[in-house]
Amino acid sequence: MKEIILRFSVAIFALISFGLSASAQNRAETFAITNARIVTVSGAPIERGIIVIRDGLIESVGAGVRVPADARTIDGAGLTVYPGFIDALTNLGLSSQTVSQQRGGQGLQIQIQQPQASQSQSSSNYPDGLQPEQMAFEQLKAGEAQFETVRNAGFTSALTVSREGIFNGQSAVINLAGDTVSAMIIKSPVAEHITFTPLRTGTFPTSLMGTFAALRQMFLDAQRLQGIQKMYAKDPRGIKRPGEDKSLEAVIPILNREMPIVFNANTEREIVRALNLAKEFNLNAIIAGGQEAGKVADRLKAQKVPVLLSLNFPKRTATAAAEADPEPIELLRLRAETPQTAARLAQAGVKFAFQSGGMQNIGDFLLNANKAVERGLTREAAIRAMTLSAAEIFGVENRLGSIERGKIANLVVSRGDILAKDKQITQVFVDGKLFEQKLPVKPAAGTTATTASGATQTSAAANVGGTYAITIEIPGQPLTGTMILTQQGTDLTGNVQTQLGTSTVKDGKVTPDGFSFTSTVEFGGSTIELTVNGRVTGNQISGTMTGPQGPIPFSGTKNP
Repeated sequence: MKEIILRFSVAIFALISFGLSASAQNRAETFAITNARIVTVSGAPIERGIIVIRDGLIESVGAGVRVPADARTIDGAGLTVYPGFIDALTNLGLSSQTVSQQRGGQGLQIQIQQPQASQSQSSSNYPDGLQPEQMAFEQLKAGEAQFETVRNAGFTSALTVSREGIFNGQSAVINLAGDTVSAMIIKSPVAEHITFTPLRTGTFPTSLMGTFAALRQMFLDAQRLQGIQKMYAKDPRGIKRPGEDKSLEAVIPILNREMPIVFNANTEREIVRALNLAKEFNLNAIIAGGQEAGKVADRLKAQKVPVLLSLNFPKRTATAAAEADPEPIELLRLRAETPQTAARLAQAGVKFAFQSGGMQNIGDFLLNANKAVERGLTREAAIRAMTLSAAEIFGVENRLGSIERGKIANLVVSRGDILAKDKQITQVFVDGKLFEQKLPVKPAAGTTATTASGATQTSAAANVGGTYAITIEIPGQPLTGTMILTQQGTDLTGNVQTQLGTSTVKDGKVTPDGFSFTSTVEFGGSTIELTVNGRVTGNQISGTMTGPQGPIPFSGTKNP
């Protein structure tokens, strides 16, 4: 039987689908956004200004800028323009695990295959997971469709790296558009990344204490190797030729403070251990995650260690039941205190940037940024944390993070304050390319909604019920299936059937311009939560499916 090779994420997303698609417009060389409020971040806002974009760059910005005759003009009256948002830690754009499907006597069988990068030959003397020479650049895949969901939320750039192993590898800053990998890359490598998670293969280290011991030993071995290399380079006579070891050689720039090292640490204990290790070896350290970073803000400031602060706030994982045991006090305290961390870091003078932290719904990013504002962070500091501060930490502030002449034209345009619940993102520019959002359906008789002023208004629910033949747009190997949607007012139920099985629609809701639902998928012994948004136009269905590995586009036609 013909073997089908699918990416792991696609195999998961194929179980449920339906996405909200924002159309990417053909690239125009020159744009002029006029009459808009411009939040430059690097300076004071311009209440009524003009931005000219040419050849992917910001050609000019200001209140009295001349609009070029060849520019496509966008009237920004009532709109606010921000620098494109930067997700300060993701695995966006990386080639994920693949799934090999075979039909046999026992039915459909699924085998997970590791990414190609992990199978490459290496002169390392260390096992997988302890190989810092691995680079995100080598695992990147091109294509704009994979970033559609996060672009729709206002993101234009991201720091991306694998989440596997103790050494996750060397990260890259990428733009969330581009037909080739080289077109996406802003900077590579940026930093080495470490996670304090023991190896799962039975190979040392298999404990947290062992993990720290292995890291210290690798740093010491790299110091020794560097010393031998220097002596050999000065005069090789009488000295045994030092052996090649790509892993230790990748550690040397870290020891020389030529490359930052990012420690993924959330608890106070983890952060303190990371800071101790950084101090011992004089490392240029960054903390990622940082849920309890506020507790050690003074030490972070003293060691000049910035934080890539996760906005994936802890939340209740199951619906509370009357007969259920009460949640531990520490968990309740963590949920209450985590939104205050950003304000505590700001008050201590610690530089920080916001990251999504693997959240399932990217829409939570701005919602949780607003929660941080409600807990004491200034609005200006929140915007800076997802723009210029991230660019500064990664050393790309001369290209990204603010609206200034000569910088890359990465912009997000919003109707309403970007942190407000009722805001609407209307346009996103990446490298000067316009991605324009679809306009919502005008209100009509039907469902009720609450406006920003608190008043209620009615709007028509879209008609999305029916049976659809769908195709999931897997590069090189499309996957077909059937989607059955049953609509009752604004409630949506149904399922999606593919050769991988059947998945049930959960929490389905129909909106004036589309619909959304979630699903919990059991795969390989793991439970994966998916969030789906979608749209139906006539008898056509299209959209994206978003899960831990990113979005996958799909389309289809309604059956008669």
